[in-house]
Amino acid sequence: MPARPSPPATPPPAPRSGVGIVAREPLLARLVEARRLRCIVVRGPAGAGKSTLLAAWRQAIVPLGFDVAWFTAATGDDHPGRFLAGLLAAIAAVDPALVREVAAPPEDLARDDADAVERVAVMLVRAIAAHPRELVLVLDDLHHLHDATIRDTLQWLLDHAPVRLHLALATRGAPWLSLDRLRSDSQILELDRDDLRFTPEEAAQLVAAQAVELDARALKRLHALSDGWVAGLRQLSTDWKKKQAEAGTRAGGEAFAGVAPRDVLALTRFFEAEVLARLSPGEIDLLVRASPCTQLSASLCAALLDSPGALASAAALLGRLGAEDLFVWPQEGRDPELRHRMHPLLRDTLHLRFEALPAPTRETLHARAFGWFRDRGRHADAVRHAVLAGEPGLAAELIAQCAPSLIVRGERRELIALLQRLPPEQVRASPRMRLWLARTQLYLRELEACAGSLDALDRDLPAKDSAGRFEVATLRAALAVQRDDTDAALALLPRLLQPPADADALSVGGRNNILSWLYMHQGAYDRARRVQEEAPPLMIDGAPLVATASGSLHGRCLVGLSHALEGQMTQAERIYRAVAAEAEQIGQAASDTYHLAIALLGDVLYELNDAPQARALLEDKVELLERISIPDALLRVLRLLGSAHWQAGDPQAAFGYLDRLEKHAAAQGLDRLLAHSLADQLHYRLLLGELTAAEALLARLDAIDARHPDAASNALGEISDLAQRSRIRLAQTLGDLDGAASRLERLIAQCEARGRQRAVAQLLVKAAVVDSGLGRQDSARQKLLGALRRGHRLGLMRSLLDADPAARKLIRELAQTQALDPVLAFYVERLQAARTQARAAEADSTGDGAAPAGFEAFSEREVEVLRLLAQAMPNKKIARALGLSPETVKWYLSRIYAKLRVAGRDEAVARMRDLGWDAERPASDPPPTR
Repeated sequence: MPARPSPPATPPPAPRSGVGIVAREPLLARLVEARRLRCIVVRGPAGAGKSTLLAAWRQAIVPLGFDVAWFTAATGDDHPGRFLAGLLAAIAAVDPALVREVAAPPEDLARDDADAVERVAVMLVRAIAAHPRELVLVLDDLHHLHDATIRDTLQWLLDHAPVRLHLALATRGAPWLSLDRLRSDSQILELDRDDLRFTPEEAAQLVAAQAVELDARALKRLHALSDGWVAGLRQLSTDWKKKQAEAGTRAGGEAFAGVAPRDVLALTRFFEAEVLARLSPGEIDLLVRASPCTQLSASLCAALLDSPGALASAAALLGRLGAEDLFVWPQEGRDPELRHRMHPLLRDTLHLRFEALPAPTRETLHARAFGWFRDRGRHADAVRHAVLAGEPGLAAELIAQCAPSLIVRGERRELIALLQRLPPEQVRASPRMRLWLARTQLYLRELEACAGSLDALDRDLPAKDSAGRFEVATLRAALAVQRDDTDAALALLPRLLQPPADADALSVGGRNNILSWLYMHQGAYDRARRVQEEAPPLMIDGAPLVATASGSLHGRCLVGLSHALEGQMTQAERIYRAVAAEAEQIGQAASDTYHLAIALLGDVLYELNDAPQARALLEDKVELLERISIPDALLRVLRLLGSAHWQAGDPQAAFGYLDRLEKHAAAQGLDRLLAHSLADQLHYRLLLGELTAAEALLARLDAIDARHPDAASNALGEISDLAQRSRIRLAQTLGDLDGAASRLERLIAQCEARGRQRAVAQLLVKAAVVDSGLGRQDSARQKLLGALRRGHRLGLMRSLLDADPAARKLIRELAQTQALDPVLAFYVERLQAARTQARAAEADSTGDGAAPAGFEAFSEREVEVLRLLAQAMPNKKIARALGLSPETVKWYLSRIYAKLRVAGRDEAVARMRDLGWDAERPASDPPPTR
């Protein structure tokens, strides 16, 4: 009988903790919380950081009253005697008394003497039960131990461990112990490779700790290459650091954007030793053949071998690799056939061997992969393998077949990826591919590239290809929409009105929506709506074309916009809400339509005096809307957010959104949007009393207007209207009321002729204010009544309230002096009750004269500032109390001083006392209207 090996004098050292490099705090927190459980299992592939994590955990729990014994198994420990000797030495390092009574004669620890081993285990358990402290026994690299006696001993320890004993197991693959009882008793914590995988943030910390400098793009690439595997992260970042040193400069991570900078030989040696050494030559050959595939399955492997009989052996191999954490793992998914994923770096290592195969063999394997992926609808993989098999024509045919379905399902990114896989010469040789390329360029907002593609197609498409030429026309018109160019779209109108019989549904649907857009910008609102109402149902692959920019749902959204442009806000709101709800239910395929609907709905919400809801709906989506929205939608979003912030008393944020609109418009060459931004800025500058800044803005606006002298019949005609509005505002400010009245009369007639009823209602309020200033009280009253009747019919609120700073006062006076019919009286009450949150646009005009404004002239926010001012609070404290910036408080104080006819805070407080006002409101005047 073999003699028992003597225990080593000292146990093998535990690995150093990696806490100083990457703390991995979420994982450590879970482990510390689980420290009193019976068992902890940390499972993952080689180099996943199992030992380092447990070492960090050991550091964390020792101060909490825990003793930790650490035994790292090696291949030579797969023997009961050697295993127990090492285990006892590790425990003795904690407290020699724990093993003093456990010593056994060498012959008792023979491989076949299970009773002797059990006696040692029993004595050890009794000693641990008497130990005064909690004891954690870490068994590292458990995968090296396969002996049945060792397995039974550890199972016995788990089943009969005293309360103070806790086992922590680190292993590759599933441990061979029975853990179901512990799971049912919630006495186990199990961490696997997904838990061990480094997050992008942790990867960045690791790279920084190794003094490697990479930009965000390079770090993202590094994380993807390593798949969060810590050994791979270290190797890649170390290699990159060497490359930086060799270059003598900081490369800034640029090489990660293309081919990964890595030491191929070092990685190859690692995978040779840790994975391939465990496989047979036939199994290695199978993985080499499968290495070009991003996902594996048993049937794919059999297809690559051209051997249906290999299905069972391939399934067994994939299952074993996954069970043993050998860098091939099963993937969850709805595919009935189990898929497996190979680690990117292992695939790279195997691909080196694949590239060494003869070229005909490689092409044959790619052709087999193409057929397998094509038959299962895996288009991206199929196209890639067709190209690699030397059959780009097959790839182009497949793209042509699947592209409409991809568009309808909202998978445009996948279509773009497919086109990018084709060789450029294959795209150039296929008109169909060039049309899809132009469509994707439009989606990506690569407008110049799209225009170039369409120019080339116009030259190259044969005259008999009527469907292709019609598609080019619709794409040109869509490009005109993105450029806000109604003239360019109008020039295409004859081609758009005559779709050929063989035109595809996407082109016809896109044409319908473009026609609606075009007609409503000409003021032909009924005609814009009839396009949608009279359009027959369009089908793609047997299903109605509802989603995408060519779908009927998008068309309904444009119908809502036609109502909004006409001023019928209530009808527009109903349509937008219905479209948004349906688009949200459809999901990804209708994402663009959903965002268009909510962008336009926000405009309606603001108009109906619900600025907070409009902000909540849109504020966090601005960046996305800038990328995907048509100019009309983005214009409304940024303007309404600016107005909402102005109304809420935050001029800084208001100007911020208008500045964003200005920059976007300037970058894209969208003069109409730029003009709106300048006109709104001018309006606010005048309200702030900044005349010089307003005049400079008007000069810029006039210059834009001069670039479009003949635009009255299209969308750019708004620029002239905006310039006229701005001149009217400036004339009012300068006291030229006659000039303002004359300009208003012409502008109202122009808007009336175009059917812009919302604009007419707003301009009538402005005209009423001007006439009142001129002493034309009857005319002012008639114009205000006309504005109120239109506003009530259309469902307007903010258009009237924002028309002029004196609008609320004029409406209040009308209600006090005029007998209104019950319906109009109710509407006026709603306008008066509309909550406002301050700004000059909502405060009453103080006019000339010595008397200060009445208390009711102050907005709610101004009342709050007045209250704190009366308490002798400095500006900074007022700002903190109200959640405003000090600059905003200064702005409010300047408005308050102007209304009170005072020069500063002391005079303001004195004036409040003179008028008999307390800190909340005056004793004699009613509270502000809410």
